[in-house]
Amino acid sequence: MTPETRSALDPDLDLSTVEVARHDDEPHGSSINNRLNWLRAAVLGANDGIVSTAGVVVGVAGATTDRNAILVAGVAAVAAGAMSMGAGEYVSVSTQSDSEQALLDKERRELEEEPEEELAELAAIYVGKGLDEDLALQVALQLTGHDALGAHAEAELGIDPDDLTSPWAAAGASMLAFTIGALLPLLTILLVVADLRVGVTMGTVALALALTGWASAKLGYGPTGRAVLRNVAGGLFAMAVTYLIGTLLGAHVV
Repeated sequence: MTPETRSALDPDLDLSTVEVARHDDEPHGSSINNRLNWLRAAVLGANDGIVSTAGVVVGVAGATTDRNAILVAGVAAVAAGAMSMGAGEYVSVSTQSDSEQALLDKERRELEEEPEEELAELAAIYVGKGLDEDLALQVALQLTGHDALGAHAEAELGIDPDDLTSPWAAAGASMLAFTIGALLPLLTILLVVADLRVGVTMGTVALALALTGWASAKLGYGPTGRAVLRNVAGGLFAMAVTYLIGTLLGAHVV
């Protein structure tokens, strides 16, 4: 127990009356890492789908009022973006997963070849966290007896062997979310009359980006206000730039 924790407790507290239990409102499941992984990929995928597709269709709308041209450009942007997003997420997470597997394989070999050294190393980690040497050694012995690889992987590497990141889950979530997010600006700009389509699309996109910014902040336990502001401002800036480019090209390119 750290000094900070001790100071926060009643000095007269009888520890024998303390019931060991987890907080019900906090995630403790073994699959929390994978859930957060694909949730993160889904939120980022939706956000990218909204911004990139909105930029394309608004830019084309700045150059022409031809609904077919906007449709073709928008569909191409959705298809290319979804494939790129999924492939990029798969490669990124696969690289992470390969690294985690390599580290776990190394830890397995060390546990087989140098069990005493690994036990001493684990105890030293707990000493560094504030336990005295005798207690740290007892903890290391008990955890090693229960699940040697799990104990060492968590303490030394910060990895849960039973909850490795899944590249397929991340890629699938990213592709699906990108597509859903991209359909919002595409359908909006196609269904609204020509005179209002750019303004309505920008407003709709701003609302959607506010939602994804809020969701990303919640997933990362960060402040929601700043996340929403950054997300909306970035999306509006991207659409304004592409609309300006489209307008200039539409006026001057034959």
